[in-house]
Amino acid sequence: MLAAIGLDEHAERLYTHLVGNGPADRAELTARCGPLAVGSLELLQAAGLVAPDAEQRYTAAPPAVALEALLTGQRHALREAELTASMLTEAYRTATTGADRAHRDLVEVVAGRAAISHRVAQLQAGAERELLALVTGRHQVVAADETGAETAAVARGVAYRVVLERRALDEPGAARPLFEAMDRQQQIRVVENVPTKLIVADRELALVPLTAPSAATDPVALVVRAPALVAVLAVLFEQTWEWAHPLGRAGTGPTVGDSPADGPDETDRRVLALLLAGATDHAVAKQLGLGLRTVQRRISRLMGLARADTRIQLGWQAHRRGWVH
Repeated sequence: MLAAIGLDEHAERLYTHLVGNGPADRAELTARCGPLAVGSLELLQAAGLVAPDAEQRYTAAPPAVALEALLTGQRHALREAELTASMLTEAYRTATTGADRAHRDLVEVVAGRAAISHRVAQLQAGAERELLALVTGRHQVVAADETGAETAAVARGVAYRVVLERRALDEPGAARPLFEAMDRQQQIRVVENVPTKLIVADRELALVPLTAPSAATDPVALVVRAPALVAVLAVLFEQTWEWAHPLGRAGTGPTVGDSPADGPDETDRRVLALLLAGATDHAVAKQLGLGLRTVQRRISRLMGLARADTRIQLGWQAHRRGWVH
């Protein structure tokens, strides 16, 4: 019943047991729910549904609060998906009607790997200020800078910001092109799932796939020039960028940072930890030796960073972004 918010049957069984029977340690949960269910403890903790105490006994968070926070996040994701679907449907309708040339030029349908590769190179060659990109998994159409347009754009001073889907890091040979991009001063972040492939040049021109990548069929993409549509796609990029974590390097492999550069500091993390433990603002201030207004200012800043309207949303976002563990 809770699969829609990311819980499998083992996690749901474990959470249901803790809700109905109260706190229990790992051994008790193994005996009552089985080892597969206990393996879901980390998933439940990351979702803010359970928390261990000092004696490592796990307690379920109140369903009315914890599940509502997860549902709020799912509703937001669905609204974003509906917006994107509506936008692409309208773009496709406009591109395939018999409208006059001025209207058709707002959206262009491009089919085939060679044609899309050419358009990607054109976007990079024409960029003057910035290029934004969302990358999902392995490059299905254009390998990293195979045309040389990316290197030339960086040399001209074009600022690149790229959000990479996490599974792309598992591809063989992924580290080398990523390091080369970082050496070219590109900013790269990583997120669990990217909503769609996307390139936006100077917030004036965008390219977005119209079909899912498949080895059996040629890909189809839209080149978007309509200012309103390009603005929507730029917002989609910025929202994904806010969710993502910075990419670094350690030895021969890439590493994903704990939070964006403008994320919480150590004091912020302590404030969050106490809030999620149920402490009031006054209690947080007393425990950390801070003034009440200082604590409230920090909470307000964290809500702004997380784009949260309520403290329940802040707690959910804090867990999702890795600000607390």
